[in-house]
Amino acid sequence: MQPISWDRLFGYQHAFDQPATILLLGIVLGVLALAPVAILVADKRKPLEDKQRAELWQRWFSWLVLVVLMAAPVLLGAFWTMLAVTALSLICYREFARATGLFREKFTSLLVVVGILAVGFAVLDNWYKLFVALFPLTVASLAGFQVVLDRPAGYIQRVALGILGFALFGSALGHLGYLANDEHYRAVVLLVLVSVELNDVAAFVSGKLFGRRKLCPNTSPNKTIAGAIGAVLITTAFVALVGWQVFAGTALEHWPKLIVLGIIISVVGQLGDLVLSSIKRDLGLKDMGVTIPGHGGLLDRFDSLILVAPAVFHYVWYFGGFGLQQPICIFSGARS
Repeated sequence: MQPISWDRLFGYQHAFDQPATILLLGIVLGVLALAPVAILVADKRKPLEDKQRAELWQRWFSWLVLVVLMAAPVLLGAFWTMLAVTALSLICYREFARATGLFREKFTSLLVVVGILAVGFAVLDNWYKLFVALFPLTVASLAGFQVVLDRPAGYIQRVALGILGFALFGSALGHLGYLANDEHYRAVVLLVLVSVELNDVAAFVSGKLFGRRKLCPNTSPNKTIAGAIGAVLITTAFVALVGWQVFAGTALEHWPKLIVLGIIISVVGQLGDLVLSSIKRDLGLKDMGVTIPGHGGLLDRFDSLILVAPAVFHYVWYFGGFGLQQPICIFSGARS
């Protein structure tokens, strides 16, 4: 392995080389520090109900844990970032499979898991052609290998759910891991993570303050048009301002391009949230899991990220690519 690859994959000593990384972490830590103060002030001005107070503190504590779990792999190195994304993909698929009943189809789930692991390897290997090829190959495997079960009854449902699971949690979410093949991936990954979470908070706050008309009442009754617009405005402004430092010296260091990036993250992030809401409504569920106290399952917390990851990847790739100066096929030795 070349030194440049080793430094990117395991070079924790380079965690704070980029000023944008320090800026983003400072913003996150600042918000986490101010949150308890805001809860105490709100409780003093208008006493909260015991249940509401407990839920707010539970959510704040969960966020402390989540921030550590998200930031630590990114800072430690690309290898740990990719490993964390692969683990997240597998956990999200597990929650999806249990919610839909697909977990009972062992062979289908095995094919999806193999596909997710293959995506993880392609990402780690910086083998983009394999990464792209794995989607049609996995879809073909899910459709073709089901025939050996000789069970025509339920074939369409098994295959469709398997393809949807792999498309969302293998292929789409895998793009987040592929961002780590860039030399300066830390700031980009953190920008995506922080922007997606800010987008959720901005939509909630804007909806509570100004929301009147519902956005998709049958899909997500609490979402409003005002909340969606507020999220777009706030997230776009944040991405444009912070992205100026994240993408300094690149083709994206221009306000119009950064504004478009912010709009993409906000709009696509809200669509990702609505996609999962549609799945839950169809299944008659409130949450996909109980992994995170106060938030539901990991899939409930990271639903927006699933569609944002490929959208950001391809938008940034169009203007300059990812890891084009990095060695490819690091472990496989393939040079295609």
